[in-house]
Amino acid sequence: MRKTLWTTASIVAVVLTTAAGAQNVDWRVFTEPFVSAAHAQDVDWQKVDEVLGRKPVVGGDVHRYGFPRSDLSVTLDSVTIKPALALGGWVAFKPMQGGVMVMGDLVLLDSEINPVMAKMIASGLEITAVHNHLLRANPETFYMHVAGHGDPVKIATAIRDGLAESKTPLTVAASITPPPAVDLDTAQLDQIIGVKGKDNGGVYQFGVPRRDPIKQDGMTLSPAGPLGVATGIGFQPTDGGKAAITGDFVMTADEVNPVIMALRTHGIEVTALHSHMLDEEPRLFFMHFWANDDAIKLAKGLRAALDKTASGKS
Repeated sequence: MRKTLWTTASIVAVVLTTAAGAQNVDWRVFTEPFVSAAHAQDVDWQKVDEVLGRKPVVGGDVHRYGFPRSDLSVTLDSVTIKPALALGGWVAFKPMQGGVMVMGDLVLLDSEINPVMAKMIASGLEITAVHNHLLRANPETFYMHVAGHGDPVKIATAIRDGLAESKTPLTVAASITPPPAVDLDTAQLDQIIGVKGKDNGGVYQFGVPRRDPIKQDGMTLSPAGPLGVATGIGFQPTDGGKAAITGDFVMTADEVNPVIMALRTHGIEVTALHSHMLDEEPRLFFMHFWANDDAIKLAKGLRAALDKTASGKS
């Protein structure tokens, strides 16, 4: 299988390289899926699973491992936040030449930031951002973005050892009772937001990818959702058709202030604006938000903000 993939990629590359002289075709766009699939065959995912102590959610060639802060009880404006709404740390592994590219977003208390950072740096991982996502949360939580390239098992070990410096649960507890169904009109939410949402631990979540490709180190960050470069939106029911919402918009610089205006006009609080990565193309900014109100009303406000970006509906 691997030989077939590499042969196919080589043939496509030769044909497109010849055409490129006349038409300036970037043949890497066509060969990348074949090459990525070939690299994926080289990763011993079972070993990565064993080191991290959990199974991933697989999207395309990306393996995403969740590290929710189920040990924390965080409240904001009298809402007890479910891990899936704003406490869901994760790391994603994407195969590439020489191993994997890893990106992640880890949820930490303030006292955990420096011990985790020191361990990550000592293990050769990069820290690409540290910041808040929410305001007024008790206890206050922070978010550390990490990145790395190389051997997947070594990187998984570095992540595990780094998280061991925090109280992030490193073993997956057996689920005793399923979370309650999302008590919202999810069909109407889907229609307004423009993509199909999903129930994750009692939170109705959306991932809205941008229409333009996003690259890092010459590699397309795809699929966008698992790698954290799609606009993420979560609805947590809070009673009577209301929901607490949070997430982050993924924007280029010219979209930032139009999105701020759209959110604030619709009663949605902007709680953070920052970068997550260091050398992506195009340069991206991430805007976090919060509100607790009628879910349909909030969805319309979020849709108005999405319309200010190159996301979702054309």
